[in-house]
Amino acid sequence: MKVVNSLKTIKVRDKNCRVVRRKGRMYVINKMNPRYKARQG
Repeated sequence: MKVVNSLKTIKVRDKNCRVVRRKGRMYVINKMNPRYKARQG
């Protein structure tokens, strides 16, 4: 999992990416391709 400044850059890489908020942190998750996992904050 990557820690990034801007989740938007990760989100546009693949159409299956979803931005989710959990425990005060923003995550990008992708069920089809878990390689795109990222977190912010």
